[in-house]
Amino acid sequence: MKSMANKRLLWGMALVAVLALLMAACQPAAPAPAPEEPAAEEPAAEEPMAEEPAAEEPAAEEPVAEEPAAEEPEAEEFVFGMILVGPRNDRGWSQAHYEGGQYIEENMEGARMIFFESLNPADKPQATVEGVVDDMVAQGAKLIFTTSDEFEEDTNSVAQKYPDVTFIMISGDDAWEEGQDAGKAPPNLSNIMGRMEDMKAVAGCAAALATETGRVHYLGPLINYETRRLTAAADLGARYCYENYRGLDPDDLNFTVTWIGFWFAIPGVTLDPTEVMNQVIDTGFDVTISGIDTTEAIVVTGQRAAAGDSVYAVPYDYEGACEEAPEICLGVPYFNWGPAYLEVAQGVQAGTYAQTFDWNPPYWEDLDDNTQTAVGWIYGDALLENAEWKAAIDDFIGKLASGEINVWAGPVYLQDGTEYIAEGEVATDQQIWYLPQLLQGMVGASE
Repeated sequence: MKSMANKRLLWGMALVAVLALLMAACQPAAPAPAPEEPAAEEPAAEEPMAEEPAAEEPAAEEPVAEEPAAEEPEAEEFVFGMILVGPRNDRGWSQAHYEGGQYIEENMEGARMIFFESLNPADKPQATVEGVVDDMVAQGAKLIFTTSDEFEEDTNSVAQKYPDVTFIMISGDDAWEEGQDAGKAPPNLSNIMGRMEDMKAVAGCAAALATETGRVHYLGPLINYETRRLTAAADLGARYCYENYRGLDPDDLNFTVTWIGFWFAIPGVTLDPTEVMNQVIDTGFDVTISGIDTTEAIVVTGQRAAAGDSVYAVPYDYEGACEEAPEICLGVPYFNWGPAYLEVAQGVQAGTYAQTFDWNPPYWEDLDDNTQTAVGWIYGDALLENAEWKAAIDDFIGKLASGEINVWAGPVYLQDGTEYIAEGEVATDQQIWYLPQLLQGMVGASE
């Protein structure tokens, strides 16, 4: 029994030894994770790759972040004011000025316009130029445009009140050394005007080509030097084209002016331009040239044409004015204030702007290039549809540009028969600017 027990013990010990050997043999499998170590290390190997862009981004962005800081002096805000006699969306005079201000904002970094619209006795009777200027200066305006001859005297006063602010008075002449009021302007006040007389002559030519009744009407605002010379320029252009392109006697052309009393209608104060337009069409005038700030001439003409009348219109001031009634629009002589306004603003900002009187001419090479021209001409659909009229206007414009035609060449007579420009002479700028009467043959008041 004992030997059997010993045998079992020996077998048991042997079995344990065998199991121990088997377990020892199996242990090399335990280090199996070691071959996986590279896989475990891959993210660590990738980390520098992932970090490289992050590390590089700030370095790459640093110059970009620094650029605005370097440009800060150029981007300093430049505040300028715009005082309008009418609303900024009148499709006429005031809108043209407002868009001139927008042109500054679009083309001059840091420029910001503040504006006051409809400064006139009808819309804002309590408002004054001085009060508006006080507010604009308080807001930081360094340059202020006053955009009507109604503001001329008040602009002189506020310019003296604020000698460190530059004032541009539109259509005035106080800064003109050769003008009648030379020396009246303080040194911080200048004048700008577009030489619209040239484009009004084109408007008159278009009217003379289109009229079948020989009756051309001019819808005028109030009477002053500016309105007389513009109206007279339209008459001179009409007479030239009636004779030279149509072969008719210019003395047979009826050119009549109706003055409504202000730049636009003021109920109870001025004539109603809508009523005036209907009356003149009823009496046989088939073309109207507008000289007022607003759109009644083309609007009423469009309405009458839709009702069956054969009538045409030439609106004024704003390049988009034909859009009111394109089918009867012969064209529009318009102001383009942007380039001149931008030049002034840049000069004021740089401290280089000096007092000046600018009567800016058209850019004859391209009359609707609004980066260059001060006054322009847009062909209307009614004119473009008639090849003969279009050819005549093209020829007329080309000869005005070359100097072959000068509608202010003598002899020119005033309405009372006085010789104003002698034969063989050409009107000076002063004679044109300060035209004292309408011209011989024109129907309408001169004073």
